Amino acid sequence: MAYEKKMKVATHEGEYGDHPIAGAVGAAVGAAAGAAVVGAAQGAMLGTVAGLPGMAAGVAIGGVVGALAGKGVGQEINPTTEDIYWSENYDSRPYVTTDASYDDYRPAYRHGIDAYSRNPGRSFDEIEPQLGREWEVARGSSNLGWDNAKPASRDAYDRLYNQYKDKM
Repeated sequence: MAYEKKMKVATHEGEYGDHPIAGAVGAAVGAAAGAAVVGAAQGAMLGTVAGLPGMAAGVAIGGVVGALAGKGVGQEINPTTEDIYWSENYDSRPYVTTDASYDDYRPAYRHGIDAYSRNPGRSFDEIEPQLGREWEVARGSSNLGWDNAKPASRDAYDRLYNQYKDKM
């Protein structure tokens, strides 16, 4: 697609590790995976009684490993940088109406950014039904219905997907 305005590139100066949610998301995923793997292995070897301590160890180990992995990927996805990018570029997108402000679309872009942080590597089409159901809460004070917000959420999601698909 050709757009009349050129896209601007946003930058964000911050400390490595300042991503607000990446560590928490990684910890949750890692804890669940670690609990399943380590807990199941120890539980199978030592029986039911040892399975609970094995699961506890798995949660701790998996949480640390998952937090580090999630934070590493998540650090590259900085919501502040993305917000700046979209605030400077939203009006060049074909779905934005001429009388709309960035505040009308900000929740939709944020929804796409947050969704990618939770679902890295998955396509937008895979998670779109879930995002549609979540929109009523995520929209905040936005007047956009999901049909009008979806293109902006897809735009934000696909921007991140295309940037990081080779890193997954």
